[in-house]
Amino acid sequence: MLSKNVLQQLSDRLGAGNVLHEKEDMLVLGYDSTPGVHLLPDVAVFPTDRDGVLAAMEIANQEDLPITPRGSGTGLSGGSVPARGGMVLCLNRMNRILEIDEENLTATAEAGVVTLDLFNAVAAKGLFYPPDPGSQKISTLGGNVMEDAGGLRGLKYGVTRDYVMALNCVLPDCSVLTTGGKSVKDVAGYAFKDLLVGSEGTLGIITEITVKLIPPPKDKRTILAYFNDIRTAGEAVSKIIAAKIIPSTMEIMDKATINCVEDYVKIGLPRQMAALLLIEVDGHPAMVEEEAQGVQAILAQVKAAEVHVAKSTEEANNLAAARRTALSALARVSPTTLLEDATVPRSRLAETFAEIERLTLKYGLKVGTFGHAGDGNLHPTVLCDERDADEMKRAHAFYDDLYDKVLAWGGTVSGEHGIGLAKKEYLARQIGAGGVRVMKRIKDAFDPRGLLNPGKIFTDESSEATVHGKEV
Repeated sequence: MLSKNVLQQLSDRLGAGNVLHEKEDMLVLGYDSTPGVHLLPDVAVFPTDRDGVLAAMEIANQEDLPITPRGSGTGLSGGSVPARGGMVLCLNRMNRILEIDEENLTATAEAGVVTLDLFNAVAAKGLFYPPDPGSQKISTLGGNVMEDAGGLRGLKYGVTRDYVMALNCVLPDCSVLTTGGKSVKDVAGYAFKDLLVGSEGTLGIITEITVKLIPPPKDKRTILAYFNDIRTAGEAVSKIIAAKIIPSTMEIMDKATINCVEDYVKIGLPRQMAALLLIEVDGHPAMVEEEAQGVQAILAQVKAAEVHVAKSTEEANNLAAARRTALSALARVSPTTLLEDATVPRSRLAETFAEIERLTLKYGLKVGTFGHAGDGNLHPTVLCDERDADEMKRAHAFYDDLYDKVLAWGGTVSGEHGIGLAKKEYLARQIGAGGVRVMKRIKDAFDPRGLLNPGKIFTDESSEATVHGKEV
């Protein structure tokens, strides 16, 4: 319980309308999009500029309050959940696009700018910001940077890290760090920018971001392929990449996801198919034509059941929009949706689908799988009910077994969702005890008092809360 003096200090420094502390307000700021994780803060602050962030950090240091940074709360690993109570520092009122620099092909924005708003603003000037997480209509740039968000275009264009040129952040000791800039080449000193991207708010509070922009593709073609066997879909992905064709998008849905999406958006997806691939090639018109023909030839070679080419931009956009609804569509089916983020080398996709099918039967679960097949990033999603202890136990055993295989195949426990609270044990399996010790030393160098987003990424000695029955 915070003292009235602390609340008054926060109100005086940030404005009364930017400080919340009533229980009703704390309830909605105690979770993100991760099932089974709900932990309340003591206070939430909404700075409107960097000075407000500094003021909040100074008071938190003075009172020894843990600080949990937060954007729109769309994370899928518990990264913005206040594991130790204290202060939630919400940045979504810092939402100004500060500059679009057409000479240097950059944009600079505050951390609370919504991803799609930036995309639309630069598109209006004939420029292109490729990162497109599924939550782009609401997720913020600061959150994208902290989680190193991916998206549907990640196969060809990369992830958020590939576009961050400069960061302005407030460190736990209330000093300000600016790293990077608009120079295309910059190798001066340690690469703090690259260390901060993907750090999940454990090293500093990002307040301002400069990103790289590129010219938009001149043409694109969207192809939809259906399969009678999901492993054949995985084989098609591997063969397309092996043919040196790099689509901008290569998304997959299994039968369960197809049916859930069709129930939701009703665009005529065939319910009997085992899988679909949504493939988009873009670039110069001549290259688009050549690559589209190459993709169709491979789909014929692997005997895809049906292949369709979108006849209009509207049809192509509708198909992409339907894929973006996959998680929402699955979430309508059951009270709890456990979504994971397994990523494997593309050559292992067919085996991964087979393993998901095997484990689904072994543990008697309902699982829908979708994801970014082109970069090996799959989202096997267990549809369950967290009130059913036995079902939840089976669901977590399913993921334990799956990640054992993923790691044995040279994969990773997260391609874009981060580690947060939910995946700390999986990370330890991947990088080992030595890797965890090194990460902790880096954390201690930035945040020796352990105030910034404590309890995330790796387990510490002060664990007090649990997720899915495990200490966090």
